[in-house]
Amino acid sequence: MIRKLKDGRYRLYSRKKDPKTGKRRNLGTFATRAAAQKHEQAVQYFKRRR
Repeated sequence: MIRKLKDGRYRLYSRKKDPKTGKRRNLGTFATRAAAQKHEQAVQYFKRRR
C-alpha cells in the first residue's frame, strides 16, 4: 500500500498490520510513486519466489 506524505514523497507500507504494534510496517520511502510501485513489485516477487 502506497501513501503520499506531506512532504511530497511516497511511502510503501505492508499490506497486513504488524501483530505487535497494530500498525502497517514501513517498507521504504521514495521520491516518486513509480519508484514506490517498482519496489512494491520487487517485494511481492521476493515473497513468492521459490
